[in-house]
Amino acid sequence: MSDFINYFSDSSAANVSTSVKLMLLLTVLSIAPSILILMTCFTRVVIVLSFVRTALATNTMPPNQVIIGLAMFLTFFIMSPTLQEVNKGALQPLFNEEITLDEAYDNAATPFKEFMAKHTRQNDLDLFLSYRNQEMPEKVEDIPLTTLVPAYTISELKTAFQMGFMIFIPFLVIDMIVASVLMSMGMMMLPPVMISLPFKILLFVLVDGWSLVMKSLLQSF
Repeated sequence: MSDFINYFSDSSAANVSTSVKLMLLLTVLSIAPSILILMTCFTRVVIVLSFVRTALATNTMPPNQVIIGLAMFLTFFIMSPTLQEVNKGALQPLFNEEITLDEAYDNAATPFKEFMAKHTRQNDLDLFLSYRNQEMPEKVEDIPLTTLVPAYTISELKTAFQMGFMIFIPFLVIDMIVASVLMSMGMMMLPPVMISLPFKILLFVLVDGWSLVMKSLLQSF
């Protein structure tokens, strides 16, 4: 009788363990988009591309689907060395049962930490470390992800807005010139945007604007 009870107790424990693992897996999959956005270069890329569209004043051209898709593929291109390190040091050994799940997590986090630390400003990192009353670790691997990720994110936001400002300048000059010409001609009721939009598109095409934007994004990493 006792063996029968122990059998069902062990089965219940195994079912609970499997349920917990399944729940954890679903949780990871649900936050995967946030991981993609906050721990990679996706944030900077998509913001800069959005600034380009806003500066051109083309509203929905290119569409959101194109911007997001281009940002994703550019993110995979830029992050490919990091992803290869994660695959080589964490995923493959885990699939081959050479390391445990905890070791795979640590091995996978290290390349991302190195990438984020490289593009995180010191004052942004100090902000979150000081809030937790923590000192700067000697090694990047010792920085908690809960501290490094928000510091990296606000650094990326600042960099993206700086790049967006530089993109806006030439288009702003065109708007000012067109507005001044229209005002001098007494055509104050005519919206300057209607006249400046073709000139901005023409300028952007002539200088191969998309190629320059892509080049600037790649060089920024």
